Amino acid sequence: MPLAVYREVAAHLSQVLGVEVTLLPQQSQQFDYLQSQVSGLQFQYTEQAEASAEAKVNQILAYYSDRYGSGKPIAL
Repeated sequence: MPLAVYREVAAHLSQVLGVEVTLLPQQSQQFDYLQSQVSGLQFQYTEQAEASAEAKVNQILAYYSDRYGSGKPIAL
């Protein structure tokens, strides 16, 4: 996915109370314009996470998977 989409997903997930999101940098040793500048997202639930946080996160990931995925769910 493009960097802008990763940032959009991260911003959307960050709106869920108790979810912290980190963009993971690309680990490739060679620059390639066809690869994203981000290798993925990492998120975790904090102690302040609301009861419905997991369901909301799954809805958000399903939304972006439908639009930008390659026919399989976004694995983060």
